[in-house]
Amino acid sequence: MYKLYSMQRSGNSYKVRLALALLNAPYRAIEIDILRGESRTPDFLSKNPSGQVPLLEVAEGRYLAESNAILWYVAGGTSLAPETRIERAEALQWMFFEQHALEPNIGAAYFWLSLVRGGRDLQTHALEDWMERGYAALQVMENHLKTHEYFATGQLTVADIALYGYTHLADRCDYDLATFPAIRGWLRRVEQTPGFVSMDWRPGAEIDDAAGMAAEA
Repeated sequence: MYKLYSMQRSGNSYKVRLALALLNAPYRAIEIDILRGESRTPDFLSKNPSGQVPLLEVAEGRYLAESNAILWYVAGGTSLAPETRIERAEALQWMFFEQHALEPNIGAAYFWLSLVRGGRDLQTHALEDWMERGYAALQVMENHLKTHEYFATGQLTVADIALYGYTHLADRCDYDLATFPAIRGWLRRVEQTPGFVSMDWRPGAEIDDAAGMAAEA
């Protein structure tokens, strides 16, 4: 069974949890709160010297970092992985786009405006650039989605999961998706996928809820 070190409120961590949920793949979740410095302890740094989450233990003592690398690994041989050479390249194209155009802007805005107390005041100098570049990334996505239901292969793949992670949080950090109808439609399609779980969902939550209802009864 995988061990996933992640932070519940991290979009990068959520991407991996969502993929594992869609694949119905069992794993043990270990919460790491980066805001409390839990990813900078000697023990965690021995597993991932970059001190970041998510981190997936794929075998005893073997760790895989970087959210999109983890997505690519867990999706291998499943319906979330493109089959042909060109489709794999197209999926990777969008996953690279997510990391250099979307995550550094919408992801950064979400982190500082939604997670860090006083973050807006601390990052006033950067907010304008995040907004401009974030909107530019959203427009690229919107243009693609005007003629495609998904980002690669015509069906949900790891490329969609990678992009969904922070796009669905855009309205929590000052971005307005009102002028991006194709993106809004795509978000709904992702959310209607069987097995979809929200960012707040935790592994075993259904079991815990059922146990709680039984106790109340």
